[in-house]
Amino acid sequence: SEAPPQQPQPPPNHLSLLAKTLHLPPLHLCHPLHPLPNPIPPNPPFFMVLHPPLPKPHIKHNPNLHHHHHRRQIPASRHVPPTKDLRYTQTAQQGHTWFMSSTYDTHEQGEVQFQHFPSKASKGRLLCVKGNDTHDGAWNSYALAWPETLPENATHMEGLTFVSYNHYNYDNIWHGLSAMVPFVAWHIKNECSKLPTRWVLYHWGELRTKMGPWLKTLMNATFNGYVDIERFDDRGGGDAAVCFEEAVVMRHNEGGMSRERRMEVYDLMRCKARLYCNVSMEESREDEGRGLNLVVIGMTMLMRTGARSFKNESAVIGIFERECHKVEGCRLLVAHSNNLTFCHQVKLMSLTDILVSPHGAQLTNMFLMDRNSSVMEFFPKGWLKLAGVGQYVYHWIASWSGMKHQGAWRDPSGDHCPYGEDDRRCMSIYKSGKIGYNETFFAEWARNVLHEVKMRKMEKESEKGIAATASGCACS
Repeated sequence: SEAPPQQPQPPPNHLSLLAKTLHLPPLHLCHPLHPLPNPIPPNPPFFMVLHPPLPKPHIKHNPNLHHHHHRRQIPASRHVPPTKDLRYTQTAQQGHTWFMSSTYDTHEQGEVQFQHFPSKASKGRLLCVKGNDTHDGAWNSYALAWPETLPENATHMEGLTFVSYNHYNYDNIWHGLSAMVPFVAWHIKNECSKLPTRWVLYHWGELRTKMGPWLKTLMNATFNGYVDIERFDDRGGGDAAVCFEEAVVMRHNEGGMSRERRMEVYDLMRCKARLYCNVSMEESREDEGRGLNLVVIGMTMLMRTGARSFKNESAVIGIFERECHKVEGCRLLVAHSNNLTFCHQVKLMSLTDILVSPHGAQLTNMFLMDRNSSVMEFFPKGWLKLAGVGQYVYHWIASWSGMKHQGAWRDPSGDHCPYGEDDRRCMSIYKSGKIGYNETFFAEWARNVLHEVKMRKMEKESEKGIAATASGCACS
C-alpha cells in the first residue's frame, strides 16, 4: 500500500475535530491524509460523543441471531468523513483509495491487504458506518469509536462483518470474484476459524445489496453457509449509525498477494465448490476410462451468445471435434455459459482439461478445473491495440489458479471503424464484435495443445481435488 508522505500535513479540520471529541491527538485518528485543495463535500451530522465515556458494556454473543443490538445515547455532534472522498478521484484505486480514505491497510509481504476493527492498528476502536445511499457514496459516512463512546442511537451489530469495496461491480463474475478473493485469503490466514455473520458491499462508496447468483453461491460454498448481505433497511439510514463488533475491510482485491497465496485461495474455493455440488472426481474421471486405463482428456468449448460469440459456431466446433477424435481418450463437450447453473459449471469444469472459449466473464470458471489444465482464448478484431491491460485478466487468473494459458487467437477481420483502427473511439465498436475463424490455425493449435496435455497426463496423473493446505483449512 502507498506509504504516507515524508512530511505529512495535518488532516482537514473536520477530522481533527472528530479526533478531539474522541480524546485522540488529531493525527492519530488513523493515518495522515495527503492534503489536497478540494474540500470534503458536506454530509449530515453523524457522530455523537459523550464526555466522559460510559462504562464499557458486557456484550454477549447470541449465535442464533444474525443481528443483536445494543444502543447508547451520546449527546454532542460532529461531521465525519464520507465513504467516498472526492479529493482522490484521480487515484481512486491507489494507496489508501478514495474509499475510507483516512485509513491505511495492514499489509505483510505477499499477504492480503486488509483493515481489521477492533485491532491494535485501530487502537481498539470499532468501525461505524452511517447511510444506505445507493447513488452517491459522498453521502454515506464512516468513523472509528471505542465501544464506550458509540454514536447516539447506534445499532451495535454482533459477529464478524466483511466490508467489501469493489471499484467495478458484484454482478460480473470476474469483477465480483476479484473482490471476494481477499476475504478468502484472510479466512485462510486465520485458519478458517471465523465465519462472517454478514457482508456489507460498497461500490464507489455506494451501498450495494446483492451480488450475482454465481458469486453468491460460490461464497455460500466457501464459507459453509448463507451469505447475508446487509441492506441497512431499518438501521444505518438517516441520522442513525451502525457499529460492528468486528469488521474486516477489503478494498484492493488481490493486490499485494503472492502467487502462492492466490493459489491457496483458488484451491480452497475449487474444493469447496466441488464439495457443495457433490462432484466426485474419481467417478468423473475413472468411469470415462471404461476400465481400459485410457488417459481421458476433457476438451470443453464454453460458448457465448451475442457479444464476442463466434460468427460461425458450428464451423468452429467442427474443427475442434475433428482434432479431438484423432486423440484416443479425448472427449469434447460443448456448452453455453448463459444456461448453466453454478453446479452445472462446477461439474463441467471438473471434467475439463482444455477450456476453449472466447474472451469473457465465463472464463472465470477456469479455476474450477484441476490444476495444470489449459486455456485457449479468442478475441474479436481490435482488442490488442485498444482494450488496455484488462484484456489480460484471464492470463492472470490462469497463473494465479495454477492453470496454463495456451495463448489467444485474435481475429484480424471484423467490423469497420470510421475513425481509423487506432482511434480509441473504435473500441466501442470492437468491444462486442463477433469472432471469425481460421481453420488451419485452429486445427494446428488444437493438435499441439492436445498432444501436450496427453503427454503430461501420461507422465503424471492429473492432480485431483486439491484442497488448501493452510492449517485448519483442509477441505472436507
